[in-house]
Amino acid sequence: MAKEINLVPDIKDEFIRAIKFRNFVFFLCIVVSSASLIVILIFLGISGGQQGFITAKQNTIDAMEKKITDYSDLSEFLTIRDQLTNINAIAENKIAMSRVFNVLSALIPTSREKDYINVSELNVNFNDEDDTVTFGISAQANAVTEPEIDYKVLDAFKKSMAYMRYDYGRYVDKDGNEIPAYCMIEHGDDGAIFKDPNAGYYAYWLIQGEGCNPGTPEDEDSDFSDFGTDTTSTITPSKTSDSIFDDDDFGLTTNTLDTTNELNTTSITTQPEVKREPTLDELSSKLGYKVEKYGDQNVVRIWRTPQFSKWYKDDYMSLDGGITGIEHFNSSCIKYSGTEKDNGITWASTNDSCLLVPSGSEGIVVESSSNGRDSNRKLVLRFVARISLNQEAFLFKNYHLIALPPSGRHNVTDSYSQVQSIFAERATDCEQTDTECITTPTSDSTPTVDITPTTLDTGDDFTDAPDDYTVVDTTPTDTTPTDTTPTNEGEDDLW
Repeated sequence: MAKEINLVPDIKDEFIRAIKFRNFVFFLCIVVSSASLIVILIFLGISGGQQGFITAKQNTIDAMEKKITDYSDLSEFLTIRDQLTNINAIAENKIAMSRVFNVLSALIPTSREKDYINVSELNVNFNDEDDTVTFGISAQANAVTEPEIDYKVLDAFKKSMAYMRYDYGRYVDKDGNEIPAYCMIEHGDDGAIFKDPNAGYYAYWLIQGEGCNPGTPEDEDSDFSDFGTDTTSTITPSKTSDSIFDDDDFGLTTNTLDTTNELNTTSITTQPEVKREPTLDELSSKLGYKVEKYGDQNVVRIWRTPQFSKWYKDDYMSLDGGITGIEHFNSSCIKYSGTEKDNGITWASTNDSCLLVPSGSEGIVVESSSNGRDSNRKLVLRFVARISLNQEAFLFKNYHLIALPPSGRHNVTDSYSQVQSIFAERATDCEQTDTECITTPTSDSTPTVDITPTTLDTGDDFTDAPDDYTVVDTTPTDTTPTDTTPTNEGEDDLW
């Protein structure tokens, strides 16, 4: 039996185990260090990536913030509150395109009894940079009055630009409260402005419309129900136990209350309530205004043209043009004044601020002109022109606006028939064999135009009116020198 001999001392064995443990510890440290390094690298990668992403997003945010803060109209679009605040301003500055034909009616003379102009093409351009509106027209001038020179019609047309005006304002009640624009009727079914041939322009106030009477509290009854019913009651004898009458002798039907005893019966019959409309006099008494009928509506007539004589006599109008105590039109353009003289009151009006063509005769540029023949083979002068108009005349905020032509031409009614008469088929070119058309001059180096500088109502188209649009009332109601009662004559010439 063999015996094992331990040739390695115990100390050697312990040394070997110590070396193995040391190597294990080193290996473990290397593994842990490697794992730590990997974790650190991953952390650094994530942290760096996040920082880079945050920096990129911050740069994007800064760029967008700068773009937003540099936007000039930021306050108008930033919040709903700001938008709501600016709704009125935006609405007031919008353009009322519907006024184009009213303005065109003032610019273009259409009466076939006098010299007139027809438009064959119209272009409208709104320029926000210089606050102007440009009418580009292709038209033809036709001389009707002697000496029937067409180019003088064009020359007069150019001169008339200096006297074009417009007027706007608000209708007010007798206390000076503004009446909403939607409560006023200013045109008839044909589109023409209401006008009395003897008293001037007027409009109808829908005084019973919702929100249309600014002088009435909101909680006040506006349906006039206190005028609404008629009730009748009748007391009649009825049949008793020994009556000789039949049941139907008194026509007793419904709503009958019988009180019966041994001797007789009494019936009380109440007729149904009958509703009725208040009379115009009742409405006038309740509202404090003279009410009349327009169609099926109750309205109050408000004069746009001041009734000078009557209002002055009734202390509604003073010589400085102030109007109080009566419903009227408060003009933003026209100023009135009166001068007391021996034979009456002389009234005048001025409109120096509301110029339809601010540059006057320089506001129209005739780009070309030539002779031609219209659809009736009449010789006319064809021309192409541009007219620069005041944009204020087209702003929605300027309520109840009408364009005013030069004096002596009262054709601005804006009726459908009048607008239609403005336009005509384009005139044709002169034919080679049409000697008259080819040789007739189209201009004059020294044009002469008949001008009547002292009156507003001459009846001549494109008359040069005085700058102050003065209207003189020269027909007193009494020739007695001491009677200064004003007259109505001449009031319509203000328009």
